[in-house]
Amino acid sequence: MSLKEKFSGSFVALITPMSEQGEIDFDALSKLIEWHIENGTNGLVILGTTAETVTLTEQEKWAVLTHAIKINDGRLPIIVGNGSNCTATTIATTKKYNELAIDGYLTVTPYYNKPNQRGTVAHFKAVAEATDKPIILYNVPGRTNLDLSNDSVITLMAIKNIVGIKDATGDLDRVGVFKQASDEFVLLSGDDATSREFVRLGGHGTISVTANVAPHFVAEMITAARKGDSTLASSVDSKIEALHKDLFIEPNPVPAKFALKELGLISSDFVRLPLVELEPNSKNVIKQALQPIK
Repeated sequence: MSLKEKFSGSFVALITPMSEQGEIDFDALSKLIEWHIENGTNGLVILGTTAETVTLTEQEKWAVLTHAIKINDGRLPIIVGNGSNCTATTIATTKKYNELAIDGYLTVTPYYNKPNQRGTVAHFKAVAEATDKPIILYNVPGRTNLDLSNDSVITLMAIKNIVGIKDATGDLDRVGVFKQASDEFVLLSGDDATSREFVRLGGHGTISVTANVAPHFVAEMITAARKGDSTLASSVDSKIEALHKDLFIEPNPVPAKFALKELGLISSDFVRLPLVELEPNSKNVIKQALQPIK
């Protein structure tokens, strides 16, 4: 299987389920992974933004990742979030995870420091030198206040193990720019609301928050879009259109955890500070958005 095939389709940016006391719920994590496999999810993203990774200790990150690898047992590709705003820390994390049975890394642009494009490219090059495993760039300026430019992405395409990008800008013009630069570079949407159109224009898949809640629907929609069946893709997407929007009514993954609890898939929607539980009005919005998939 080529890397483009391995990293195509619907990947879920998996939450980290927790108990009411704030401890990681490994039983729930196991059940969620099995549920995703049963419902057509094509791959797992562990320790991404949606996993509340910045609030996990190093020991907890290791425990979550190794547990997910064990439960998955090679059935789906696993991409691991390894990024931070410190290049040395990102390199150390990457080297630590290299020994594990993972398929690649999702490496976010360095946030908060506000490096220029030259510094950002240097950051990714240094991380890529720390591993032989594939790296997928993660551009999410809405969270990082740093937009990886098209020119920078094209420069990084020349590095052998930088194989793709998760683009969460919602700028669909970038699909054509990247495809023109390389037909082998993996293009993944990081914006649920535009993922169908992203794939229709030539993208290869999505790393999705909505897939936490509606994995079958996201997988079906992405598969249809990849096959050029716009009618089916649009029909399926219409059922989860409200989720694309409302799962971000408050900071991710707060709404997604509440939705999963509503669906009976986790017993607690606990999130760690500085995140807090949903406001009552937001809970009602999420309940409404869930109706088409129940």
